[in-house]
Amino acid sequence: MSEPALARLRAEAEIRGQDALERALAQAFWQALERHPLAPMAALEAAARTVGDLYRQVASLHGDVPRCGCGWQPDPDDDGIRLEAMMAAAMQVRPDDHGLAGMTVAGRA
Repeated sequence: MSEPALARLRAEAEIRGQDALERALAQAFWQALERHPLAPMAALEAAARTVGDLYRQVASLHGDVPRCGCGWQPDPDDDGIRLEAMMAAAMQVRPDDHGLAGMTVAGRA
């Protein structure tokens, strides 16, 4: 298989993995709120702290002596800017985004 074809397959696999992780995180978030209701900002602050904790844990596995062969090198300053930009972009209302009203009901809150 050609290098461009392999790169395309890797990119598609990464997108599928990201989609699966996003669905799992959203499901866990809403299930947790169903069991333990919180004010919206308190819940989102907890989610943000969790993302920060996950970053720290993953970064610790990729420091001076990486325990993984992926090649990623943590850079907290640049990585923080990138994560902040992703969050800001996700917060923007898109023309095709109908918010909660357009979502399939997955339970009760």
